[in-house]
Amino acid sequence: MNIIEISSLQQAGLEVFSTLTEAQLRMELEPEKGLFIAESPKVIRVALDAGWEPTALLCESKHITGDAADIVERVGEIPIYTGDRELLAQLTGYTLTRGVLCAMRRKPFPAIADVLKDARRVVVIEAVTDTTNIGAIFRSAAALGIDAVLLTRDTCDPLNRRAVRVSMGSVFLVPWTWIDSAKTLHDYGFKTAAMALSENSISLDNPQLKAEQRLAVIMGTEGDGLPQKTITEADYTVKIPMAHGVDSLNVAAAAAVTFWELRH
Repeated sequence: MNIIEISSLQQAGLEVFSTLTEAQLRMELEPEKGLFIAESPKVIRVALDAGWEPTALLCESKHITGDAADIVERVGEIPIYTGDRELLAQLTGYTLTRGVLCAMRRKPFPAIADVLKDARRVVVIEAVTDTTNIGAIFRSAAALGIDAVLLTRDTCDPLNRRAVRVSMGSVFLVPWTWIDSAKTLHDYGFKTAAMALSENSISLDNPQLKAEQRLAVIMGTEGDGLPQKTITEADYTVKIPMAHGVDSLNVAAAAAVTFWELRH
């Protein structure tokens, strides 16, 4: 095991955990060379089980032989930086969840055709920029039987540290990739359902929706909602029936309700 005691916050090799921004980690032009940060032993285990490659570990001293002992054994000869809780908080700028961070290598984005090959229920996330919402949507997608997640280019990165943590590692369990427009789903035999309030909206519990063999649900931001163009191009416009005059839910909550109702 390559365990390295941190002697300085400026120590070489720690940049991935301290000074590199999310954009720098991502390396948009060459994503296969980029990195992301997985936080907490549980999330790291899910990533390792799903075949993601670790490059460095940052671990509170007591967890080396404690909560992260099995992870330390699994990651081979990669650098394992360690120090006390206060020192690691100074380094990262936040208190580590469960005292462990793992830098991992990104993978090339899969082709849309590969992601959709055997899928029947998918979600398209359009222009959602809140990392907590993205993580929560992925967690619901994994738990409630969504076969794939497609994200428009103006949606935030699912491998953002906070999104990964909120998802509890579900971003490693559900196939996902980027998409330019939900309209593309028609080319793969999907009907599309835009979640939006309009005069033409049908109820989420309409039997016609569940009867669709291949259905893509399109979710937008809870503020502005979906663009009119997206709604117009969709096969269905769908609303969730609600009481007490409430007109909308947070997008993550709406996604969970929708996934449950339309499961196959």
